[in-house]
Amino acid sequence: MDHPNLLIIMDDEHRADALGCAGHPFVQTPNIDRLAENGTRFENAYTNSPICVPARAVFATGLYPHQTGYWDNCLAYDGVTRSWGHALQSAGVDSTSIGKLHYIDDERPTGFDRQILPMHIHDGGDTHGLVRDDPPTRPQCRDLAENIGPGETEYTQYDRNIRDAACAWLRERARTQTDQPWTTFVSFISPHYPLIAPRQFFDLYDPARMPLPKKRPADGTADTEWWKAFENCYIWDQFFETDEQRQIAIAAYFGLVSFVDDNVGTILRALEDTGLDKKTRVIFLSDHGENLGARGLWGKSTMYNESVAVPMIAAGPGIPNRVVRRTPVSLVDIYPTVVENAGLETPSDRPGRSLVDLANLPDDLARPVFSEYHATAAKSAEFMIRRGRYKYVHYVGYPPELYDLEEDAEELVNLALDQSFGGLLDEFDAALRAILDPEAVDRAAKVDQTRLIEQYGGREMVVSKGGKSATPAPELEGTQ
Repeated sequence: MDHPNLLIIMDDEHRADALGCAGHPFVQTPNIDRLAENGTRFENAYTNSPICVPARAVFATGLYPHQTGYWDNCLAYDGVTRSWGHALQSAGVDSTSIGKLHYIDDERPTGFDRQILPMHIHDGGDTHGLVRDDPPTRPQCRDLAENIGPGETEYTQYDRNIRDAACAWLRERARTQTDQPWTTFVSFISPHYPLIAPRQFFDLYDPARMPLPKKRPADGTADTEWWKAFENCYIWDQFFETDEQRQIAIAAYFGLVSFVDDNVGTILRALEDTGLDKKTRVIFLSDHGENLGARGLWGKSTMYNESVAVPMIAAGPGIPNRVVRRTPVSLVDIYPTVVENAGLETPSDRPGRSLVDLANLPDDLARPVFSEYHATAAKSAEFMIRRGRYKYVHYVGYPPELYDLEEDAEELVNLALDQSFGGLLDEFDAALRAILDPEAVDRAAKVDQTRLIEQYGGREMVVSKGGKSATPAPELEGTQ
């Protein structure tokens, strides 16, 4: 086999610790755990932007948001920047997507030969989130607290259709018996809210036994104007009336994780039943995490591990099994993984490295990873560098945060408040400025966002229009 096939499975809003193979004490993910047992799990994996649309643009292009201008949930991937899909198409490698993409639309040439059941941004995306200098309160946050528990949603039905379409596609590929390699991207929307899980999966988790989220330390970290603006905008937690409601929401989230795992298992069995598993590499990952009530925060959009850390597993030919790699990785590593899997070269301007290479190399704890956020509720740009044991978070114009992830995995002790860490803070600030000019990048994002605000009628019009908590599922009627 010259070059194996590649099956990429992504879910949405899946925090890194919500896997059995990641050591979670009660989350049930037997199928993803089996994939990890048969491959390499990267325990320090991150998104490069903790919100859907920019994260998926990074996934496609292998470039950071500040390099492409895909800043937020309105400025979506449009095919202008070359993606790994474009590289595959140029080389004659079949490139298919099944499920959620969250690109701008299904008309632009974004690198797929076909899009099956695609979801893209709807009605211009989250225009409400474009307003950032004084972020408006989002009353739609009520939706999260009011839609929790067991049941079905358009999202769970959408995910089942994605699962079935993926299995049908694999069976058809096996039937045609072509020797030409392919790359297929299957993308679920669960465990993204609404936090309503199918009954059989919700019942795996007794709400009364769900641990309550950790509180934010009263150390002054959240007292900055940046955090006040963020928490005045994203007011999710205000709509939970009791801790019992929070526990139901948490149980439903874990139920959705197990629902995703069941769908992943069905696809992996189809891969095995068709015999394609012997010549196919599989990658499982998520676009970003979920705060799930930690520090009073829900959703994503922060640089805490609940939001910015993601699962990432690689398995298949040439990838060691029963291995846990501590080398930090991120979504930018997907581009070189895909193109090199097909025998192509990674362009020199892409910052990532193939996961296949990293899986076969010794741990490199000093490898830095980078993330940035320029979207809803952020008064100014937010940047993160993880290097070694430390994580540095930079807020343009506001005090930074610093955490020792070896001594303080829960990120509850902000070392930036300790003057003895001043030298380390200076080192991280210099490392950040070696990547970009944070103030200039912050201005550039806001210029693009202000232009869109004016296109939509100005600030008052955008704010009065409000916004939605999530993208509606597409019409489920075949392929594009």
